[in-house]
Amino acid sequence: MKKGLALLLVLVLTLGMSSLALAGDNTYEIALVTDVGNIDDQSFNQSSWEGCVAYAEANGITHAYYRPSEDSDAAREEAMKAAIEKGAKVIVLPGYLFAASASAIAKQYPDVQLLLLDTAPSEEGLTNTYSILYQEEQSGFFAGYAAVKDGYKKLGFLGGMAVPAVVRYGYGFVQGADLAAKEMGLTDVEIKYWYCGGFGPTDDIKTKMSGWATEGTEVVFACGGGIYLSALAAADEADTKVIGVDVDQYYVSERIITSAMKELKNSVVLALTALYENNGTWGELGGTVANLGAADKCVGLPTAETSWRMNTFTVEEYNALFDKVLSGEIEISNATDVAPAATNVTVDYQE
Repeated sequence: MKKGLALLLVLVLTLGMSSLALAGDNTYEIALVTDVGNIDDQSFNQSSWEGCVAYAEANGITHAYYRPSEDSDAAREEAMKAAIEKGAKVIVLPGYLFAASASAIAKQYPDVQLLLLDTAPSEEGLTNTYSILYQEEQSGFFAGYAAVKDGYKKLGFLGGMAVPAVVRYGYGFVQGADLAAKEMGLTDVEIKYWYCGGFGPTDDIKTKMSGWATEGTEVVFACGGGIYLSALAAADEADTKVIGVDVDQYYVSERIITSAMKELKNSVVLALTALYENNGTWGELGGTVANLGAADKCVGLPTAETSWRMNTFTVEEYNALFDKVLSGEIEISNATDVAPAATNVTVDYQE
């Protein structure tokens, strides 16, 4: 796609902007650029945008979001340039897809501060960037452990693309299920494990999940953007359950029994607070990569009454498990190059 056309297709000043963002001379100081989704995806983009809105509205700062015209580095760069032309001094970039485009923009616009979530620039030493990664293996571990403790023995892991964050979720899920099975003396827990290769819902995913349900799968951990919609469509037909990801997705469907979360909204607020307290630059945070987990209260399961849909596994038991992870009594591998050893569950890794 030619550069000019790509720029014209960037969706700026969209309907989702708050009224605050429309004030003044139509320039916007804080911008968020989405990856391949939109800010109403009930997942990664939406939660990150909510963090931007929360900080900006609390501090009287104009803000807007921008959506690239297509799934490419060039389109993401054009979206960031459109934000900068509209006055952006800070750009929030949620998702692993921004590694290359963030590096390019950081070098071209050294006075613009970039906040990357779930990835880091492809080049090191860019002091106008700050990156936040998460210990997804911990969150996935909690979900797998809870599912088995709650009585589920036929589990499924549906991943999007096999990028490190998704792999950590999945391998953590296996480790959690295995520990719970071991504690309960179970040897008949099974996990079907599959990466679908994308982050959007498709008929093929639904067909696959329907097949799993026919074979006895009771609950599926759907990990990757909008693919949970396909998992839910199959669950509705088969009367099975789903585990959400990244944010608390309890409100999407009563079939979602819990969610393996990252505190994206809180992470954005904390990062923007640090930025503005340092006069609008990253300072010592510049060029660094944070890796947030249980110790930072940035991963875990939702414990609100509306979100807790476990039948036998209790919030008190979950809190005790969380404390064991926090103290180091329970160690969870974050390796992504080799599948975790499992002693009490059987894992069927599917192509």
